[in-house]
Amino acid sequence: MIGTIRKHSKWLLWLIAGLTIISFVVFMGVGPAGNRGGGSSGISTNVLSGEISGQKITEMQFDRAEHDVELWYLFNYGQWPGENVTDKQFLTRIYIQMLMLQKAQELGIHVGDAQAAQAAAGYLRSEALVRGLGVRSDSVPYDALVNQVLARHNPSMDGADFENFVRDDMALDQLRLTFGLPGELVTPEEMTNEYVRANQEYSAQIVFFSASNYLSKVNVTPAEVGQFYTNYMAEYRLPDRVQVSYVLFNVTNFLSEAQTKLEKTNLEQQVNYDYNKFKDHLDQIAPDAKTPDEAKAQIRRIIVRQQALADADQQANDFAQAVFNVSSVQNRQASAQDLVTVARQKGLKVQTPAPFSEEYGPQEFTASPAFIRQAFELTPDSPIPEPVAGPDGVYVMALDQNLPSEIPSLVEIRGRVTRDLEMREAEFFARSMGTNFVRMLGPEMASGKSFAAACIAGGAEPQVLPPFSMSTSDMPELGDHATMNQLREAAFLTRVGVPSNFETTDDGGFVLFIESRLPIDQTRMAEDLPEFAARLRESRAQAAFTEWYNREANRDLRDTPLNR
Repeated sequence: MIGTIRKHSKWLLWLIAGLTIISFVVFMGVGPAGNRGGGSSGISTNVLSGEISGQKITEMQFDRAEHDVELWYLFNYGQWPGENVTDKQFLTRIYIQMLMLQKAQELGIHVGDAQAAQAAAGYLRSEALVRGLGVRSDSVPYDALVNQVLARHNPSMDGADFENFVRDDMALDQLRLTFGLPGELVTPEEMTNEYVRANQEYSAQIVFFSASNYLSKVNVTPAEVGQFYTNYMAEYRLPDRVQVSYVLFNVTNFLSEAQTKLEKTNLEQQVNYDYNKFKDHLDQIAPDAKTPDEAKAQIRRIIVRQQALADADQQANDFAQAVFNVSSVQNRQASAQDLVTVARQKGLKVQTPAPFSEEYGPQEFTASPAFIRQAFELTPDSPIPEPVAGPDGVYVMALDQNLPSEIPSLVEIRGRVTRDLEMREAEFFARSMGTNFVRMLGPEMASGKSFAAACIAGGAEPQVLPPFSMSTSDMPELGDHATMNQLREAAFLTRVGVPSNFETTDDGGFVLFIESRLPIDQTRMAEDLPEFAARLRESRAQAAFTEWYNREANRDLRDTPLNR
């Protein structure tokens, strides 16, 4: 259970019923990665020591909820909950599941056999599951799910766990409908008001006060730089870092051979099959394709690339084995030097990027999360891991050094500290200019000047924004000066014809002037309202259910490990 969740996990890439897999490049990058599970040796006493609504938690109750949560991830993401889901998050989901099932039982919610059977068939047709397992059919066979998927994940899981999950998930859907219903009661007048609030567009002008425009006015002394470093020393702390050397088996070196190999098989038949199978998702596979032939060409490239990756993986494994053979002959642990030695013998290039942190990874290239995770698992006693795949090929790496967290001296980073202080002073300057500008605007506009004329009188140049509403998601004209959220908030709080206050941002700040609220397009509103109403009801129903759930959870989960 929680104490025995495995940290190392792999994609669900096994074959089901002899069916092959379409490119993991397209479909295996969705949702949390990996597989938590596999065989529990018992539940921690601490986990079972709590009570929910005054009822002691039982091992059977916990088991059922845990399996429910794991299966929820499988059917929604096509894979088990992995390392992107922490043990704490996983445990929280289990307790929420136990609480909700208890509430459903108290309300007498019952799922009949016919309903459960129909729903089970739907789960086996789950798009996420079918894609995640690479099944070339519309659904996953029940026997394959039980005997190959569940059993491989956790030998204790079987068909009964799947049936329990189906019934429990349906019961919780009914629970959500029951307590979300009050939120769906929206009057036509409310609906119209909400639509207008979200979609009415503003005609506006804006003046930016950007720190970068005032850098030339900033002059800092060495003493000020030193004091700034002392005050903000903690912000310059470097995290734990690692440095590795690696050999890359680049996929591009294997494409030609893979193409030749596949052309001797049923490549075109496979392309046509995949095109027909996934034609409803061509925007993910071939987003730029305008014709079926272009889409098939992209699918063909994906299949060839997948074969090339497999060939690269084979060569990477052969190389890694040669490295380990060097150390085994000498009866010692493999080392980074062994990787360099074998690479030279084989004419392969060894690359050593600068030390990198776990958060950001190497600066020299885009490393996959698996590469970074693997690098930070290396130790002097185990410096060479198994080959790891990335977007551009397969890597064999070796540990060079682990660098603990440290704060560099001012001598080492004086240039960076100086730039940071200069930028901070420039931000202060920009905000001071913006605040003074707002004070000037009032009298200028009171004298009869327009916003634009008052800006020019104050030495600022206003920009005309394109019409926007509260539902506008992006506006390139903002650049790095402000976020869309900041603009929306300022517009919401600003009266028409009156300049806003000076709104501070990371870049300095801005002043907004709303010239007018543009009329609503009545024809478009009539067309949009049905869909808008459905989304609004769904949103309010979710909010109503969440409010009920938070109230119940705060009360009934107080005596559980979550509250400790």
